[in-house]
Amino acid sequence: MTKHTVKVSLASIAKSIDHSLLHPSMTDDKIDEGLRLCRDLKTATACVKPYCITRSKEILGDSGVLICPVIGFPHGNSTTASKVAEAIEAVELGGHEIDMVINVGKALSGEWEYVQNEIKLINEAVVSRGAILKVIFETDFLKDEHIIRLCQICSDIGVAFIKTSTGFGFVQDPKDGKYSYTGATPRLVALMRKHSSPSVRIKASGGVRTLDAWLKVVASGAIRIGTSSTTSILQEAKQRGIGEKEVEVTVELDD
Repeated sequence: MTKHTVKVSLASIAKSIDHSLLHPSMTDDKIDEGLRLCRDLKTATACVKPYCITRSKEILGDSGVLICPVIGFPHGNSTTASKVAEAIEAVELGGHEIDMVINVGKALSGEWEYVQNEIKLINEAVVSRGAILKVIFETDFLKDEHIIRLCQICSDIGVAFIKTSTGFGFVQDPKDGKYSYTGATPRLVALMRKHSSPSVRIKASGGVRTLDAWLKVVASGAIRIGTSSTTSILQEAKQRGIGEKEVEVTVELDD
């Protein structure tokens, strides 16, 4: 085990979170409720479906909470042209940070020129309009060699963030046929941090539902967290004595 120190406060935890409002069953009323939560807690962003951008602007107002629409979500299988068009529309409607899913099948097929070109075109479209791009790998579907190659591609292009998962990347067990996913883990975050340019930031998303999970991925190199468990993470932090004043917390990670 290796010990790491993380400096935290309630405000810094909230400001690290892209609060997820992406479940397909979420009604508009539930999304509005989530947007008000983002506004009140002052999260980094509200991570929303593209059709919610205009409503997000109305509710978030001048709160300082940014709008983070998702593109090609959750499977990444749209054509490059449609992803570019979707990203342009999302920025022009008011999106500040765009989370885009790569074409996983192309990565697994080793068609890296396709993957690189798609990321490059979307990044150019987003950055030229004043927003930033986060590239979602969907790590549950990938081997380390794919993740490392994607880190290198995204570093060469100069994207703002790389992101572990959508939270919807379910993998079928060949034995019992059941679906499950792992999402962000400290090991995966550390792998992405090791093989990426220092200028590329890491977003850990998928399965980060507790304060301990938050602490571990942050200690591993993530600076942004995607989760729908914002309230419970902050409540747990309060129960453990974390308040408005920054404190140091020791985190143990497996070697």
